[in-house]
Amino acid sequence: MQTKTVAIPSMSPGGLEALRSGHFGHCDLFTLVRVENGTIQDVSVVHNPPHSQGGCAAPVNLLHQSGANALIVGGIGMRPLMGFRQVGIDVYFGPYGETVGSVVEELLEGRLALIGDHQVCGGGGGGM
Repeated sequence: MQTKTVAIPSMSPGGLEALRSGHFGHCDLFTLVRVENGTIQDVSVVHNPPHSQGGCAAPVNLLHQSGANALIVGGIGMRPLMGFRQVGIDVYFGPYGETVGSVVEELLEGRLALIGDHQVCGGGGGGM
């Protein structure tokens, strides 16, 4: 893994010690973790716009514009998953109940898999 910017839905205030948000489309913010050669180089946060402003496309556009090329979620709907795939952002499944830092370490250790079509959420709101 060369340079990768990983986005993780997070609870305020964000950062490596923040708890992951279980509802990525409605999370407070995204913690962006820039990783180079398997080492965390930089951590920043971007605030998530209200879901009504752009619906499912809002987080896709936000993270694409922020330079993310990977996303770790506990669940996602098919529409946003397809949107992330279209802009070249890999979406990984990560277990709930962990901090941002611990789930990034799991990704770096190769313990997270890309989310498959069979793992998408259903129901109202696109699973977000």
